[in-house]
Order: sequence, then C-alpha cells, then structure tokens
Amino acid sequence: MIFDQKDNTTIITQEKATVIELVKKLQALYPKFKNNNVIVNLTTLKPIKLEELIEFLQLSNTHRASKHSFIIVTNKVNFDEVPDEIVVVPTLQEAYDIIEMEEMERDLGF
Repeated sequence: MIFDQKDNTTIITQEKATVIELVKKLQALYPKFKNNNVIVNLTTLKPIKLEELIEFLQLSNTHRASKHSFIIVTNKVNFDEVPDEIVVVPTLQEAYDIIEMEEMERDLGF
C-alpha cells in the first residue's frame, strides 16, 4: 500500500493485497488521513467484484459524513452494478475532477 499526499488529498494505491485486507488496513490507519479527501487507486488489481466494493461502504460513508471526498479508482468493475453511495471512477483525473466539484458544492453549502 502506497500513500501519496497532494495538497488536501491522500492517494492510496493498492498493488498486491486483496480488497478486504486493504479495507482493514485503511480502517486501522484512518486517523492518518481522516482530514483529507481520499482517492483509493485500485487500477493495478484484477477485476473487482461488487461484493469487494461493498467492503468500502462503511469507510466511505464515515468519510463523506465528515465533509470529505472518498473516491475509488478502477476500470475493472461493472459501473452499472455500483451502488450510488460509493463513488467509483475509471481514471485518476476523473477522481480529481469529482473532488473539485464536491469541494465547490461544500463551499456553496450544498
């Protein structure tokens, strides 16, 4: 797991472990990045099942409730199956675009 910090955004790149192991590590390390927007980059992993994405739901809900963005980047998932509560995009650039839009919405009070 690689942590990269850019401004107020933490990018977490997962290379080898399973999604379930990653979620457990993220929950344990949550205080380290709880005040930043989070991008979880899963582009190096094999195709991801819906059940694996659901593992991020609690962490995503907690983080979004604290007025920060939580975005998963992967192009190896069926986007039609992804629940609306989890933000999943195919590229890092789209993740940055969503963070920018969500920050504008928060600034405007939406």
